[in-house]
Amino acid sequence: MFGFLKNKKIYEIYAPADGKVIPLEEVNDKVFSEKLMGDGVAFRFSGDTLYSPCDGKVSMIFPTKHAIGFVCDNGAELLLHIGFNTVELNGEGFTCLVTAGERIKAHDPIMKINTDRMKEKGIDLTTPLVITNTDAYQINHLSVDEVCKTMKVMEITKE
Repeated sequence: MFGFLKNKKIYEIYAPADGKVIPLEEVNDKVFSEKLMGDGVAFRFSGDTLYSPCDGKVSMIFPTKHAIGFVCDNGAELLLHIGFNTVELNGEGFTCLVTAGERIKAHDPIMKINTDRMKEKGIDLTTPLVITNTDAYQINHLSVDEVCKTMKVMEITKE
């Protein structure tokens, strides 16, 4: 009867690690800061392990292991891009803990990073997490600064 009163299912996106949340506009890479890949947030994480930001499937892992794609259970497509200029490492310093096509749950470990090696190489490990099919979703950025891997950073609903 009243279509505008229909409840839209809110889907939660979680931090992939403990650390600090950074607005996407503040990252030092125009592809992400200008939201050319999609809308989202970035992280400066502590520790050496990254975790799944959602329930769904691993859709792809770049051969250089610097980026992982996900399709969430609600159809949202996420890209987790680990650091900047990490593609040049050709996989060095990354140990993937999942495979493409694998079903994952939020908070499952997905990647180990040799952070000492990254520091030696002068790599900026700021890590954007973007929704690449943003035209199909409404995104609510949650006001968080410091996070742990179990904290929500975004809520999304299907348009």
